[in-house]
Order: sequence, then structure tokens, then C-alpha cells
Amino acid sequence: MRRTMVPWTERFPAPFGGFGRQMENLLERYFGPEEGWLNGGKGFVPTTNLAETETEYEVTVELPGLKPEEVKVELQNGDLVISGERREEKEEKQRTYHRIETSFGSFMRRIPIPGEVNETKVDAAFANGVLKVTLPKGEAARPKQIKVKT
Repeated sequence: MRRTMVPWTERFPAPFGGFGRQMENLLERYFGPEEGWLNGGKGFVPTTNLAETETEYEVTVELPGLKPEEVKVELQNGDLVISGERREEKEEKQRTYHRIETSFGSFMRRIPIPGEVNETKVDAAFANGVLKVTLPKGEAARPKQIKVKT
């Protein structure tokens, strides 16, 4: 149990004659303490994936603990903008926390879409804490088969 209470920088020796510790100090100066490293201390930052097929772009965003009405999805100048807020639940029942890694706060993700999108057919679905936005490609962005003549 004690090991989880000791900062990770003290659990492991610095390799390469102190270079590792210098790097850790540099990261702490830039990002702040260990708990802020994953997101630069910015609060909740949902992970996002962008995939492409021949006919569409698909964006998935992990939003655990949020409801569909707490998420805003927009297209702005060729970018998909997803925003919302993850609020902290304040239920204290004689509980002592030894570690809290859950992030809270407002967030905004701007995802540049690499091609033209048919904006009238964009679809967004939310299930099991995952937002899935399907953006059909516009005609100009779709690959065209060109027949080779002999």
C-alpha cells in the first residue's frame, strides 16, 4: 500500500548518471506535477480517433460518465468541434481517497477533417460513453476509378 503513496519519481532510480532525473525535472517544470502529465494539467481531455474509408470519415470520442445532452457537436470551417463539460460528483460518504486520477472540467476538441464533407448527411450517435460521428465524404473527396485504356 505504501508504494502507491510514493511519487513514481522516487520509486525508480535515475538511469544514465542522473540524465533521467534531469528529464523528469524538466517535464515537471513544463507540465507540472505527475497527475497533470496526461493532459498538460488542462482537466478532462477526451481521447479521440479519426478514421477514413472510401466513402466517409468516422470520429470516435471517449466520453465516460457523460450524457448525450451534455455534449455539443458542430462543423466549423471544415473542422469537427466537440465540446462539453464533465462535472465532478460530490458524494462524500466517510470515504478517504488515497489517489484520484479522474479528471473533470469543460473540454473542447477541434478535429480537422482532411477532405470535403457532405454536411447535410453528418450523423452523431452516443452509446456506452462513446460518441461516434460519421461524416460522409463530398463528391470531390471521394476516390474515382479511372479506366486504363490499352
